[in-house]
Amino acid sequence: MSERISSSLRRLFDQHRIVFWYDADRDLRHEFDDADIPGVTKVEVANNEFGLKYRMLRQETERKFLVYHHGPKPVDQTNWLLDILLSTTEFHADQATLWLTELGLPLKFEWVVRDHMEFYRAKGRVEGLKARMHETDTPSQLRMRMLAVCVNAGGGLDTIIEALLVEFADGSDEYLRLITRCNLDGFLWKQIGTAYGYTVEQPNFEDFALTLFDSAYKLAFGEAASLKPEAQLLVARWKNDRRGSQAFEKLSSKWQDVLEIPKDVRGRELSTLDGTDLFEEIDRQLIRSVVHALAEQTLPASEALHLIRQRRQSHWYERYADIYQAIDYAIQFQQGLAEANLGMTSPAEAIQRYTTTWFRLDQLYRKFILHMHRSKQPSILGELFHTVENHYGSSFLLPLNNAWQDQVAKLSDWSVPGLPRQIDFYRQQASEFRRKDQKVVVIISDALRFEIAEQTLTEIKKLDRFDAELSAMIGVLPSFTQLGMASLLPSKALHLSPEDGYTALDGQQKIVGTVGREKQLGTGRVGDKVKAMPAEEMLGMRVDEGKELFRDHDVVYIYHNQIDVVGDNARSEERLPEAAETAVADLVALVRKLTSANFSNILITADHGFIYQHRPLEESDYSSAKAAGEQILAQNRRFVVGRGLDAVPGFRKFSERQLGLDGDLDVLIPNSITRLRTQGGGSRFVHGGASLQEIVVPLLRVGKSREADTRNVAVQIVSSGKNLITSGQISVTFYQSEPMTAKVQGRQLLAGIYAEDGTLLSDEHVIDFDFTSENPRDREVPRKFLLAREADAYNNQTVLLKLRERQGSTRFFQEYASQRFQLRRGISADFDF
Repeated sequence: MSERISSSLRRLFDQHRIVFWYDADRDLRHEFDDADIPGVTKVEVANNEFGLKYRMLRQETERKFLVYHHGPKPVDQTNWLLDILLSTTEFHADQATLWLTELGLPLKFEWVVRDHMEFYRAKGRVEGLKARMHETDTPSQLRMRMLAVCVNAGGGLDTIIEALLVEFADGSDEYLRLITRCNLDGFLWKQIGTAYGYTVEQPNFEDFALTLFDSAYKLAFGEAASLKPEAQLLVARWKNDRRGSQAFEKLSSKWQDVLEIPKDVRGRELSTLDGTDLFEEIDRQLIRSVVHALAEQTLPASEALHLIRQRRQSHWYERYADIYQAIDYAIQFQQGLAEANLGMTSPAEAIQRYTTTWFRLDQLYRKFILHMHRSKQPSILGELFHTVENHYGSSFLLPLNNAWQDQVAKLSDWSVPGLPRQIDFYRQQASEFRRKDQKVVVIISDALRFEIAEQTLTEIKKLDRFDAELSAMIGVLPSFTQLGMASLLPSKALHLSPEDGYTALDGQQKIVGTVGREKQLGTGRVGDKVKAMPAEEMLGMRVDEGKELFRDHDVVYIYHNQIDVVGDNARSEERLPEAAETAVADLVALVRKLTSANFSNILITADHGFIYQHRPLEESDYSSAKAAGEQILAQNRRFVVGRGLDAVPGFRKFSERQLGLDGDLDVLIPNSITRLRTQGGGSRFVHGGASLQEIVVPLLRVGKSREADTRNVAVQIVSSGKNLITSGQISVTFYQSEPMTAKVQGRQLLAGIYAEDGTLLSDEHVIDFDFTSENPRDREVPRKFLLAREADAYNNQTVLLKLRERQGSTRFFQEYASQRFQLRRGISADFDF
């Protein structure tokens, strides 16, 4: 106790020169004797009052005195030192007053200490209280801070309840038992009753927590509830707090059946479900309803898209992100298909329309399949998959290529006016840099279909100081790897082997494998130092090794194989959508790696494209035509090579000369997208034929600038003009003022209402602004903010709606924009502090 007494005395002497100590029970003489306070003189009252007074007030007016009296304080009439006592202070040494003194509290707080003695018996709790106290605290506010210490919370009633909810979800009641031991339970329930309207005769926390969930759910739909509207805000803040989200999920899962939420949401209108995310079943029901409505075509696509994208703010979004994204892509696919005109009047027009609009339908279909796969819940998306799959095959892929087949039938040779040929790639593209004595690197990604290259383009352009442009070439026929890879190299007499109809030759030289391709690359410009290598080797290089590669070579060909290696295998072809995503990531990584190695001229292209349909093929997807002729050398699901082949119905026949090759073989290509029956191999992923998806070969030219060229979209707060808040909630619209593009990137902002002193007065919303629509209305984001009890203290004052942006991956936020509002609402005076 001596140290606590000395500490208390030191605090008193910080403010007073003279301190009186009356030892009423005559049991603290030892503590007085041991007390050693620097700069303080200890004196004792022992029939020497006049001498002490003269000494303290006349002789030693600058010295500090501790005046000790062994016994109770004299009555005022006989206390010769009363005048000094009244002008200074008195030290109380019983347990409660010691704590009172330690906290620096006046006597009016004595009963806050005496009623809760157990709280003060732990030094850690006292220190925690001291850290939270404010000089303007009332006794009630001090008790609230004591509760916060008991549960290790920030300080407000809402944070105290959140801590208790987390503990309850973990199956513990340690905090509640401590609150009861400290005699704070009555105060807690009184505050909960006042703030949230929970006023039962025998309150218990489980009942309150369940009532809280029930009320917040009903309030979200604007229905009468047991608790006040503040309950909705409490739950909203808690579930959005990373520290409480896991506990929220436990209790939400535990009680959604108790509260019969599955039954309730089934009876609600689809449009009303977007307002709450208290229970996982809400997201599940919304998904089921949207999928069914889209399959039945009973919900407008724009409305469905709005519902799905609004759910990005749902607590459960990450759990169902792939399902939501699959639905999003399915809706975009259906919208795009509805708007598509698949007619064409010439091969050039067909290529132009495919590379500007039609390719997007291939991309959206693939993205839908990708996220359906990743969701691992194909049954939920079953109806939608059936619809999308049927529309992709019968309403897009087949009619598009039937129309294209009519154009192919008119061609006398395999070329399209105005469109570069893949077979001329080295001469027209790669050599362009060498003619300027510039080094060039070519990345050839096996089966990089045009739509995947467009996604790669977007990802590269997102990189700061990187730019790229995408064009198209007409690929060689047959559109398969051996010939496609050879056509990208320098050659004089490229043709198919007369022995097997499959191996690519330049004259008599085979062009097979990386070694063979490097040898062929060396036949280009005389004196060029060339290198052919797999992508894995380049990705594994250190920076210094990459710079050596640049220094020592003029032309580098990098061969990348992620798509074809997965798709061209019956056991893995269904993983084609995932392989495409991996390919995009690889290509972006290669570009970054190459630029760090000083390569500035980068070309990305492919050997061929492909057709992919996720469902197993039906009988009608196979050609009934049979190839015939003098000799069949090679046959694939999409081409036949031989000598003296017959012009059989169901095929388009070309000679090698017509295809721009230097041989005398014939090639048969099945019409449109039909497959030939062959042994082994897959049938959903195919290439070799003349469909637009197979022969439109992408050409990406990548460059890097010195200046930064990326920025984030601009966001505005749309004001009503009056800027008044007159109730417990306010609806505000945020507007993304421009579409997101590769160079104009999205941003995530945190929105909330604050007092001018920085106090948060509402719930907060994390909002993603990444809309790509050109339609301004599609880039509007409405949000409703619920005011907290703290807002009552700021009534008739200016408050701020703030948009704040996280700084990198830190926990710090910087203000992005704000809007002033006047808070003018009637409040109920039902709080006792």
